[in-house]
Amino acid sequence: MRVVRTIADLRALLRPLREAGKRIGFVPTMGFLHEGHGALIRQSAARCDATVVSIFVNPTQFGPSEDLASYPKDLERDQNLCLEAGTTVLFLPEAAEIYPTGFQTHVEPGRLAEPLCGRFRPGHFRGVATVVAKLFNMVEPDLAFFGQKDFQQTVVIRRMARDLNLPVDVVVVPTVREADGLALSSRNTYLDEDARRRALRLSEGLLSAKAAFEAGERDGAKLVEIARKPLSGVDSIQYLELVDTQNLEPIQGRVDRSAALCVAAYVGSTRLIDNVLLSPPASDLAASAS
Repeated sequence: MRVVRTIADLRALLRPLREAGKRIGFVPTMGFLHEGHGALIRQSAARCDATVVSIFVNPTQFGPSEDLASYPKDLERDQNLCLEAGTTVLFLPEAAEIYPTGFQTHVEPGRLAEPLCGRFRPGHFRGVATVVAKLFNMVEPDLAFFGQKDFQQTVVIRRMARDLNLPVDVVVVPTVREADGLALSSRNTYLDEDARRRALRLSEGLLSAKAAFEAGERDGAKLVEIARKPLSGVDSIQYLELVDTQNLEPIQGRVDRSAALCVAAYVGSTRLIDNVLLSPPASDLAASAS
């Protein structure tokens, strides 16, 4: 595994691989890696000839009251995980490398950035879209791997890549969970024993709704209520919504197309997000189309 810190060194290292026709995979991260990131890296290593992992805590996606300064870091552990998972190149840029003096050009992600997390984190997806577009231009990957846990982010990035004609396939990897169901997140480290126990209410509600859906329940309001019941154990709910997976518009009534049931909630002072995908079988889709 090679470690580089500048765009020039990154490009110099990747140029001969690209000229040789090698497939390049990319996993952008903000560090403090866990098994969810490991799953992304292993997917890339299995599908590509070379895998680039970036670690960069992007300041432009944090609001003024959010946890940029205290965002957890453990570079030695991150490097070990990257090496074990099959990383070829680890890119560790400084902020000045990504945002040079006088930087003023941003990617505006449009309507997909407005619902769900966008309502509560103004400017967040602008920062995400901008840094991911820049990283795509630096790495020039064939495939880029993202986790389903950040579902809205994956929708925004896919749309951005399509709209800007970026030659990269965005691959979404299913959420990795602890044995008890808690979605892996770098922010889980903020949870004490009691908060972690209460954080399980998010996955408990979502997975109960998914089980009801798979058992035949198609009423969207009922599915949301099933997911809501366990959430009495959290401190506050920002949103719990059932949305279309393509355009993030709310689904009213019967779930007759691919949907995502998404939640954001605070447990103590820690904000957690999670989601499950609800995909009607082909027979349901055919019936709704007829």
